Amino acid sequence: MTKRVSAKHKIDRRLGVNLWGRAKSPFNTRNYGPGQHGQQRGKPSDYGVQLRAKQKLKGYYGNISERQFRRFYQEAIRRRGDTSENLIELLERRLDAVVYRMKFVSTVFAARQIVNHGHIAVNGKRVNIPSYLVKDGDEISIMPSMKENVNVIMAAELAERDIPEYLDVDQKAKKGKYIRGPKLADVPYPVQMEPHLVIEFYSR
Repeated sequence: MTKRVSAKHKIDRRLGVNLWGRAKSPFNTRNYGPGQHGQQRGKPSDYGVQLRAKQKLKGYYGNISERQFRRFYQEAIRRRGDTSENLIELLERRLDAVVYRMKFVSTVFAARQIVNHGHIAVNGKRVNIPSYLVKDGDEISIMPSMKENVNVIMAAELAERDIPEYLDVDQKAKKGKYIRGPKLADVPYPVQMEPHLVIEFYSR
């Protein structure tokens, strides 16, 4: 188990936000940082603001390493159009992110796990790489052995998240289609994400 997974409930307090909009977030009752100096917050520098924006976006998607996140930034620069919008689209094309958005699981960490364990198929073929980039028109489905799993069933009933319009999901059949890559405004983040600050951070 990585340090990020084992400490996932501390991330909200460290970043000062309810990152996933969870009802059980510790930030809901203690909206200050952990530790004895958690309530002492000074005015952050420009670098600090950019770093916090990067930590929020990277943390939201679970176990993305710094090396992998930087590769997404480099690919976003390479593509035509707005770099910050490109970055969001690339992150939302990750298979684990799509599984989470389709409400097949309750957390981004569970999404990574279910993909790693080979319980997800893309266009009928098993894929066990969480960072696999889904294409427009791809069909994502849960393998038959997992469709009646209690955690999968409970995730579909969660009221704290809605399925975005760029996905078409059949919860009964436990499958869905990736319609198109989203823009920042299309993504239902529970907190404000600032990808332009992430681009500024890496452009320093």
